[in-house]
Amino acid sequence: MDSQLGLVCITHSEEVRYRTITRTRLLQLEPEQQRPRLESLYRENLARLNTAIDYCEREQISLYRMPSSLFPFFDEEVGRSAMTSLADEVAQTGARALARNTRLVMHPDQFVVLNSDSQKVVDNSIKILQMHADIMDLLQQPRSPWALLEIHGGKSGRSRELVQAIARLPEAIRCRLGLENDEYAYGASDIHAICMESGVPMIFDAHHHVVHEGLSSYEDPSIGEMLGKARETWARPEHQLVHISNGRTAFADRSHADLIEVMPSAFGSVPWIEIEAKHKEVAIRRLRES
Repeated sequence: MDSQLGLVCITHSEEVRYRTITRTRLLQLEPEQQRPRLESLYRENLARLNTAIDYCEREQISLYRMPSSLFPFFDEEVGRSAMTSLADEVAQTGARALARNTRLVMHPDQFVVLNSDSQKVVDNSIKILQMHADIMDLLQQPRSPWALLEIHGGKSGRSRELVQAIARLPEAIRCRLGLENDEYAYGASDIHAICMESGVPMIFDAHHHVVHEGLSSYEDPSIGEMLGKARETWARPEHQLVHISNGRTAFADRSHADLIEVMPSAFGSVPWIEIEAKHKEVAIRRLRES
C-alpha cells in the first residue's frame, strides 16, 4: 500500500509500553510524595515515547498515536508542577518526531462529551482537551490537524450544541480538533455535516460506518462516497486521516479483530490510515506484505 499506516499507542510485543497510576494510588501517597512520583512516571513515559519514535522510524511507520494517558494527571496542579523540570526534554522529543517526519496524534478518552446536557461534563471535557493540547504544545507540534486530537460526536441528538461548543474552544484545541463517526450516536453523514459547519476535519472510520449502516461489504458505494466527503473537510487533503478495523467474530462485529484481513479498495487513495487492530504492528506488517 502507498498509504502511511499508523501505529496506535502500544505494540503487540512488549517493545512499546507505558506506565500509569490510578487516582486511588496517587492519593494514598502523602502530598509531598505525589509530585516526585508523577515526575518519575512522566520521565519514564517520555523515555517510552522516544522508544516509540525510534521504533516507528526503524519500522518505517510515519504516524504514531500517543496514548491519552501519556502523562497521567497532567490536567491537575500536581501534574503541571511535576512537568516543570521536564519541559525541555519533552520539547526535544517533539523536535525529534518533526525532524523524522513522524506524525503524532492523540485520541482523548470517552469522557470527552462537548455537547453533554451537563455543564460539569462539558467543563471537564474542555479540561481534558486542554491537557492534550498542552501536551502537543510542549512537544512543539503544529497548531494544525497534522497534530490531530480525535474525538467522537458525543451525546446523540445534540449536533447544534456540538457545533456551538467547538466554536467556543480555545484555539490550541480547536485548530487540532477532528471528529470521528461512530456506530450509534453520529454516523458518517451526521459527522460530515457537523464538520462542514464547524470547520474541523472529519476522521472517517470505515468499520464504524459499516456497523452504523448495517453494511455487508467494504465495497458498498457509500464507503467511497463518505471518504470523498470527508476529504472535503480537510484544508490540506494530503493530511486526511482515516481509521480501519475488522470485526472480530463477524464482519459487523464492533470488537476489533487481531489483524486487518479486509481493506476497503477506496482506501487505496488515502494518505494516512490508523490501523486499529489488536495485534498492532503485526497487522501493519501483514498489510505491507499483502
